[in-house]
Amino acid sequence: MRILHTADWHLGRVYHGVSLLEDQAYVLDQLVGLVRSERPDVVLIAGDVYDRSIPPAEAVRLLDETLTRIVVGERTPVVLIAGNHDSPDRLGFGARLLADAGLTIRGLAAADTSPVVLQDRHGEVAFHPLPYAEPSVVRQSLQDESIADHHAAMRAQVERIRQLHDPSRRSVLIAHAFVQGGTESESERPLSVGGTGAVGAELFEGFHFVALGHLHRPQSLAGGRIDYAGSPLKYSFAEAGHDKSVSLVELDAQGRVRIERLPLTPRRDLRLLTGTLDEILAAAETDSARDDYVLARLTDTGAILDAMGKLRTAYPNALAIERPRFAGTGAGLEAGTDHRKVGLDELFEAFYREMTGRALDEEAKRLLHAEMTALSQQEREVAP
Repeated sequence: MRILHTADWHLGRVYHGVSLLEDQAYVLDQLVGLVRSERPDVVLIAGDVYDRSIPPAEAVRLLDETLTRIVVGERTPVVLIAGNHDSPDRLGFGARLLADAGLTIRGLAAADTSPVVLQDRHGEVAFHPLPYAEPSVVRQSLQDESIADHHAAMRAQVERIRQLHDPSRRSVLIAHAFVQGGTESESERPLSVGGTGAVGAELFEGFHFVALGHLHRPQSLAGGRIDYAGSPLKYSFAEAGHDKSVSLVELDAQGRVRIERLPLTPRRDLRLLTGTLDEILAAAETDSARDDYVLARLTDTGAILDAMGKLRTAYPNALAIERPRFAGTGAGLEAGTDHRKVGLDELFEAFYREMTGRALDEEAKRLLHAEMTALSQQEREVAP
């Protein structure tokens, strides 16, 4: 069985005020080309199809066009699940009608636990789509009050799948989760406020292959049996050194897995430039990729008039400038702390400590955590 695994498209993403929709269309055109050339038996899309729960109309059209080209044009079935950025209800609209056409969409957790069964010359393979859901949603859906976190929610759902699985079939699970041992990137939204939201890899024992979404760096765990395809584009400058790809997976008669990373080429790369402004401008004269998205880390020690304006004369798509020598910590954080990687709870606690000279007590921390969790859930319904 040949499987093309991809995830974390984040259609409609806006980065530093720039829409990446044209860049996403460019790379998805390559994905369709890979479907045409590699002839997989199925394409798996493991969540975060959109960047937010209410995507722009252009992002919806791009998804519709891409899926139509794969399912109708290339006659290749697709199994797609919701991620933590997606609205499960919106993504799952029309799913029962589309299934007969070869497009399986699972938005709501526990709404449908039946597998998608495909066959190769060795027999049947059962694909189990498991869309992302908050622990509270799983707790209510399964009527299990013991479910308190992501690990418990995943365990309960996987056990339900195991109870219904035909052991004569090879099994593939499609899920959206942060598995312990995986490497995070800056551009992923945490699955829980004030915690990692991680699940243990041991939960996936017994499945021949687990196709995951959420982590943006391509990586495999458990000897390749658990795989993150990663995002098709770099969605933060912390990913500047990453190579983006999709995973071509071959599942043999015994369920053994072989993975090949098929590279994707961006319309514009995302790069870091370091040096004085004059040095960067001088180097641009021989730079063949001046249309790339760049972040300039300037080492100048003095004041610079209109630094961004000057930078964009050489790099018209420059997105940001950093001046590390002048970066303060602020908000009571320790020196060297990167505020972008600090949780909202911790930022507020540090701000409160700096403003009042005392730390939050435990009751205040509990109330803060509850409020931050509610705001995080509301954010899913609000466009940036």
